[in-house]
Amino acid sequence: MTVLPIAPRIAVLGSGSWGTALALSLARNGRTVTLWSHSKEAARTILAARENRKYLPGHPLPTAIHITSDDTALASADILVTVVPSEFLRATITRIRPHLREGHILLSATKGIENGGFLRMSQVIAAVLNESGLTLPTGVLSGPSFAQEVAAGQPTAITVAFETHAYAALVQREFASESLRLYTSADLIGVELGGSLKNVIAIAAGISSGVGLGSNSMAGLITRGIAEMTRLAVSCGGRRETLAGLAGLGDLVLTCTGSLSRNRTVGVELGKGRKLPEILASLGGKVAEGVHTTRAALGLARQQRVEMPITEQMELILDHGKDPREAIKDLMLRPGKHEH
Repeated sequence: MTVLPIAPRIAVLGSGSWGTALALSLARNGRTVTLWSHSKEAARTILAARENRKYLPGHPLPTAIHITSDDTALASADILVTVVPSEFLRATITRIRPHLREGHILLSATKGIENGGFLRMSQVIAAVLNESGLTLPTGVLSGPSFAQEVAAGQPTAITVAFETHAYAALVQREFASESLRLYTSADLIGVELGGSLKNVIAIAAGISSGVGLGSNSMAGLITRGIAEMTRLAVSCGGRRETLAGLAGLGDLVLTCTGSLSRNRTVGVELGKGRKLPEILASLGGKVAEGVHTTRAALGLARQQRVEMPITEQMELILDHGKDPREAIKDLMLRPGKHEH
């Protein structure tokens, strides 16, 4: 077990909305935080305004948050939280690898599955570190947490998972505040897959709303969505109860029903007939992780021989331009099944 200072230094890698919100939450809690951006220009812009006007406007950044794009600044941190989009995580860890050392604790707050090898984010981190013979304790942070609400200090509950409980308890202690409550878990697989797969179902939920369907449809979709998420997580070694918790059902309900959900927004616009490239361009640089995760989730499901009918239809819509109404009809006309 790594012994950390009484007041460990925390670096948040990724200056998007969620990374900035985490930095704000930590600073309010009296922590010294480094907010790292991959881009010098982005770091300069945020520093000059003391506000992330592109991704999280309206939330001034206190002086306790040090803003930088300098990789060497990460060496002095004790806990490094990765909040970069999933498609850039491998490149980011590769970039900062020379500044990582024994004693660092890594925490992934990125939600996604890597295309190609179908790796979870903690596995991506481990794979990059293993190339140079370095092994560091790596955990995950996930749960129902819109960045805007965390930044505003609204009560939020999330899950932190490490294989070793002592690390989870340490992060729980350092990150918790009157507005952010953390629950610990040892189930990295369940927490990571719950946080990733819910984005796919959220796109489907948005489509349901976009085509004008009602509450019956949404309730059925969320329920069957958590069923297929759970099937895949359990087949990969996750725990069923994790998917019934904050990182599974909690995050799924939030992302499927909340107006701040980018994945749901993408689905709504698809349901209205807009084309995917146009929708993504309208997000202004913000990422809807479900678009990237759908293909990888389906690949992982096929690898595990797990049936995921909603995910299959989302892949047909996103990658092959299938009419959302046809996808809904095909889901409804599947052969009858026993519920459990």
